[in-house]
Amino acid sequence: MNPVGGIGGGGSIEQIIALRQQIIDRSKVLTDLHQAKPAAPSEAGGIGGAEAQPTSFGDSLKGALDSVNAAQSRSGELTAAYERGETTDIAKVMLARQEAGVAFEATLQVRNKLLSAYQETMRMGI
Repeated sequence: MNPVGGIGGGGSIEQIIALRQQIIDRSKVLTDLHQAKPAAPSEAGGIGGAEAQPTSFGDSLKGALDSVNAAQSRSGELTAAYERGETTDIAKVMLARQEAGVAFEATLQVRNKLLSAYQETMRMGI
């Protein structure tokens, strides 16, 4: 068998989909952990007893876009380092590229849903 796209001949579509799902699951776990960290000081009786204010939708969206941008930047840096011969761990490079791709795809789907909701709102009669 010939390798598909130069990646290797052993991977089937089901394996790729399973890998993609694992990446999405791990990303969700990391996101949950990241969101849980700021809450810990207030649970332990933080200074002044001020409660954490909920973040706005804009702040949440900006944070998500920043994390996607960071994943893409990291992927680009690792790819460039591999091309220069500074890194020999191809698995690390490919994983970073896959994570960036999945993050971008998820962002694109969110954008599509937001655009659809906006268009639906504009079609509503007052």
